[in-house]
Amino acid sequence: MIEAWDDLIAGVKQGSVRSLARMISAVENRVAGWMEAMKLIHLDRKTAKVIGITGPPGSGKSTLTDKITSELVQEGLSIGIIAVDPSSPYSGGALLGDRLRMRDVSILPGVFVRSMATRGALGGLTWAAHDVVKILSASGKDVILIETVGVGQDEIEIVRTADLVMLVCVPGQGDAIQAIKAGVMEIADLFVVNKADLNGADRVVADIEAMLDLSSSSDCGRPPVFKTVATQSTGTRDLVAMVHSMLARRSDERSRREVRVKELLVSLLATEVARLVHEKWNRDGSLALAVEDVLRSRKDPYSIVQEVLAPVASHLK
Repeated sequence: MIEAWDDLIAGVKQGSVRSLARMISAVENRVAGWMEAMKLIHLDRKTAKVIGITGPPGSGKSTLTDKITSELVQEGLSIGIIAVDPSSPYSGGALLGDRLRMRDVSILPGVFVRSMATRGALGGLTWAAHDVVKILSASGKDVILIETVGVGQDEIEIVRTADLVMLVCVPGQGDAIQAIKAGVMEIADLFVVNKADLNGADRVVADIEAMLDLSSSSDCGRPPVFKTVATQSTGTRDLVAMVHSMLARRSDERSRREVRVKELLVSLLATEVARLVHEKWNRDGSLALAVEDVLRSRKDPYSIVQEVLAPVASHLK
């Protein structure tokens, strides 16, 4: 049982790590009263800068996130990290690989690390991550880093939350460039070729720049491409400086904020409708009946969904 929401919110705004962790868990698990609590959190006008860090597995995203965090802490900034891990197929929880790799940075002053499970969400971004960003911002974090699992093109989901998206690649992984060709490059504001001390780094940079020359609008300019060796902190300071510069230039971009709010509204509505229907089905046993109808070929799943949504559809007409 959690303490009263008012106490949790007060603790979050005072910077209490305990309150922050407990409120995130309560909201993530949709404990009764979570939406009313989020309404109060939303009224808080603190606005953290949100940076998405994405890319294929093995590209060194966690190490790079660790080094970026260290640079930001040295600047006196308070940092929140959301490490989105794949879900366990058994428990549904996060596998916590990123938390283990960030043990050193997690003890730095002002740093809060939270691992979250994807729970099957497209784009490697859990459905509750939007709420966690708001809670971390209300707690006084200056910058929030979201590191996602590398699941390819579906990672456009991260655009809905981040002010700036960083795509991390690495030499020697042909799949990384194939992922970019598949469309992930369209969401990136900044490209990082990590492990640049390996053979082939310059070739990866050249390939990315060639594709950007073909796809980038002359009005917007070409996204920058950086080389880093995160394990040695090589290039990370210049990378952070560029991130600051890019965020400062786009702080007033209303169009990006409009898209983000629209996507958040649609995502929240879809999630809540699905949750309410699922709860009702489990409560009155209609889900089991529907499954049986499909298995016995008495009904098809599309007709069942239409029947469930019919009252909602008629109300909206």
